[in-house]
Amino acid sequence: MVLSDPYDSELRCFSVFRRVFVQRDEARQIAAIVQRGERQHTFRVGSLLFRTVGRLLPHQISTFHNETAIFPVGYHANRLYWSMRHSNRRCKYMCHIEEVGGQPLFKVKVVEKGYEDLVLTGPSPKAVWDQILEPVAQMRSSSGTLKLFPAYLKGEDLFGLTTSAVSRIIESLPGVEACERYTFRYGRNPLMEWPLAFNPSGSARSEPKLTSASLFRPYLLTSVAPRCQGSVGESVAAAHQGRHSKAAQYRRMKAEWKSNVYLARSRIQGLGLYAARDIEKCTMVIEYIGAIIRSEVANRKERLYESQNRGVYMFRIDNDYVIDATITGGPARYINHSCAPNCITEVVNVEKENKIIISSCRRIQRGEELSYDYKFDLEDDQHKIPCHCGAVNCRKWMN
Repeated sequence: MVLSDPYDSELRCFSVFRRVFVQRDEARQIAAIVQRGERQHTFRVGSLLFRTVGRLLPHQISTFHNETAIFPVGYHANRLYWSMRHSNRRCKYMCHIEEVGGQPLFKVKVVEKGYEDLVLTGPSPKAVWDQILEPVAQMRSSSGTLKLFPAYLKGEDLFGLTTSAVSRIIESLPGVEACERYTFRYGRNPLMEWPLAFNPSGSARSEPKLTSASLFRPYLLTSVAPRCQGSVGESVAAAHQGRHSKAAQYRRMKAEWKSNVYLARSRIQGLGLYAARDIEKCTMVIEYIGAIIRSEVANRKERLYESQNRGVYMFRIDNDYVIDATITGGPARYINHSCAPNCITEVVNVEKENKIIISSCRRIQRGEELSYDYKFDLEDDQHKIPCHCGAVNCRKWMN
């Protein structure tokens, strides 16, 4: 039997009455974590409980990494490990990464029932964990339990920084392509060689510019949001003419979009959105959602996001309002630019509200990355943004 959808056989619970072989879709699992945005998220891998990934500012990137791990400031994970006080008991070690004097500071808080919390710090993961491993080794040696060899245990591993799922998330942070000493496990983009100020986050998504003056400067943004003009004029109305009204198509899309797409590492840049099934031409695929704010507020938020080295995802509805998907947005913000796109954007009025809809402009096969033309305004050579879509007709520059 050939399944029509790769997730038709997905287990919804663990109550089964036959032998089940589970093949994990790790990219899909990690995507679910990434899409949660600012909310504190947790998953567990063995004895590691991942809490918060943190972030890196431009001035930290050259220092906060080594050959095997990247050290985001604000990183937080809990490790369940052997106690330093009892040979047959485990306790919680809360691992944090902070910045002190422009250098990373690694902190572990020991939480054990019946004892006061103990805070240990060090200039490296190994340095701080050695303060724990040596007492543990002595305790286990004196009690005759299985011997522990602290010299062979790596601090980066105990912090969880080399765990597969955690590494995938950290390698998706804005600006990590500039970590020169770090060996990327999941594919570094070799085209990201220009200075960090141009576009450190990976994919460039451009907010539209006013005809009289630039609202956002794409060459300064960490990541910028797509514009809604030009290709919109290709008349999606003609594409959607016939059987159903746009309101009906919109309602259907809202009910089915989760089965249309999935988030994964992009072949173009950073993260990207892929088709989870075959999508016919002229189909509403997904809505670009986020907080609707005024243009004046968008200006202020853009400067704030830049100062925090965040990816900026904004999409203009009209001259007065912008959709800000930077903090609370849907996965449509990850759609990349292409000079030969398979999607177009349009503004659809549904129940007296304008919606930004991404629709297919040709048939899209399952597993194909979604893209559309950002249609940047032309800029001078100093402010050019390179295009890496790889299309036969690639214009080499997005603006």
